[in-house]
Amino acid sequence: MHASVRMLSWLLPFFCWHSVVADPLYRDDADWLKTMAFAAHQTDYSGTFVYQDGAGGHVEISRITHISDADGEHERLEGLNGARREIVSSNNQVWLYLGDRKVRIERRHGERTFPALLPAQISNLKENYFIRQAEEDRVAGFHVHVLVFQPKDNLRYTHKMWAHTESGLLLKAMVLDERGRVIEQYAFTQLALGKDVDHTWVEPDKAAPSFFSKKVIAPVSKVAAELKPTDWQIDALPSGFKKIMEVCRPMRDKTRPVTQLVFSDGLAGISIFIEEVGGRDNLNPGLSSQGAIQVYSRIAGEKLITVVGEVPARTVIQVADSVRYAGQ
Repeated sequence: MHASVRMLSWLLPFFCWHSVVADPLYRDDADWLKTMAFAAHQTDYSGTFVYQDGAGGHVEISRITHISDADGEHERLEGLNGARREIVSSNNQVWLYLGDRKVRIERRHGERTFPALLPAQISNLKENYFIRQAEEDRVAGFHVHVLVFQPKDNLRYTHKMWAHTESGLLLKAMVLDERGRVIEQYAFTQLALGKDVDHTWVEPDKAAPSFFSKKVIAPVSKVAAELKPTDWQIDALPSGFKKIMEVCRPMRDKTRPVTQLVFSDGLAGISIFIEEVGGRDNLNPGLSSQGAIQVYSRIAGEKLITVVGEVPARTVIQVADSVRYAGQ
């Protein structure tokens, strides 16, 4: 996610560009999707990207450095707005910095963040989306191919992705509603790749323990999740969404364990949380949203059911209304 500007390539005529650089989209498109999926994990990159919601009211600027070496993957993500916020990871170890405070956090199962938005398993994508090539473009000074993922129903969003022609790294991503309006987008504004990456950015600061240290400081206490099936059934899940996790575990500020089910169609995710109401009178069921994320909750008897998804509002409402207990 970082940028070095290539000043001369835009001067080349389009036909000349294709005579020099092989177009990966004219190969097997499944191979190109796999290249895009793995590029964020296998490429060294460093740069600045901007997140913006469709209304333009919420903007976040972040700097990221990603290194892939013999020891695995290492990444540092810094929020450049407001107080210090950083996430530093080395393989499965993840640390959160908030100001001077450092805690170890849990990597969420199935979670994908920009630019690693495509899943390793891409078979579901063609089942749920029409995939087509769009116009050639440039992002942060790099030539990119553009793909559009058009849903086969109205229960998910359209996704548009700009991928670096040579490496496949995602440089820009956009989510659009059924009218083609932008809901949210990520885009690199500056980017360095490969040997141009400054590896010193990986170190948060000299006062903090080394990024690559095995020493654990201020770990968050964890209670093992219960991994057995939880006897909850969802009757109106959109086609193509497959379960990737089902657990019952304690959560912060909750007196009783919360059941969580996670589903994905390859691009979009839906999480369902089921918990005891427990006599609380400060609950506010209903619909809310931020960017592409929709949240809908309802009370069913003594249970509070909350559905969070990167899908349209109608979808989270449909899913929440279909949740029922199937146990004895």
